[in-house]
This record gives sequence, C-alpha cells and structure tokens, in this order.
Amino acid sequence: MTLTITPIYAALIVLLFLGLSWRVILYRRANRLSLGDTGDKNLLKRMRAQANCAEYAPLALLLMVMSELMGSPAVALHLMGLTLLAGRVLHSLGFAATPQKIVLRQLGMLLTLLMMAVTALGLLAHAVI
Repeated sequence: MTLTITPIYAALIVLLFLGLSWRVILYRRANRLSLGDTGDKNLLKRMRAQANCAEYAPLALLLMVMSELMGSPAVALHLMGLTLLAGRVLHSLGFAATPQKIVLRQLGMLLTLLMMAVTALGLLAHAVI
C-alpha cells in the first residue's frame, strides 16, 4: 500500500517545525547566544515552541502512518491530519505571541492530544476487533 495522505500533513508539519527552528536560529544570531538559553526568556519561549513540536508531532504522524497502512478512510485521515496541523499551528501562534496567548496554546494542545488519543483508540480497536 502506498501512503498518499499522511505525507501531505507530514510535509506541512515539517515546514512548521522548520519555521520554529528558524525563529530560534535568527534570535540566537541576533543576540549572539550559542548554547542553552542563558536565562533569556524570549529565547527559551522560542526553544520550547520548537521542542514541543518536536516532542508531539513525530508520534502523532506515526499514528497517522499506521492508520493509513491499516486502511483508514481518506476522510478520517484528513480529519486526523487537519486536527494535528491546526493544533500545532495554534500552539505555535500562542507561544510566539508577546505576551503569550495561553488560550491558543491550550487549544493547540487539546487538538493535538485529542487527535492522538482518538487515533490511538481507533488503532487499538481495529487491531483487537
């Protein structure tokens, strides 16, 4: 079976991650900060936004890959991908705002975790039944 839907969302999320990474790199260059966060809250905020994406996105995308390989309907896969992408974008926007927009961060995490939980339960049900 060929993956046709998950790669779309994987590519979009990688582009988001690259944007978050670029924000860290540019800030480090502008402020001549090489290692760690040196107590700089603006740098720490950027680093955590990037790290949070790196922590959640791979596992969520793995769940999508397994779902697609197990034959999930295209509409379900697009719902998974859109929910994950929306969650990651909202979380990033909430982190990027100064001051932070906590409601966007919370909604972003809710969407991300909801996608992961529903997908994991769907995989489990499909495997058991």
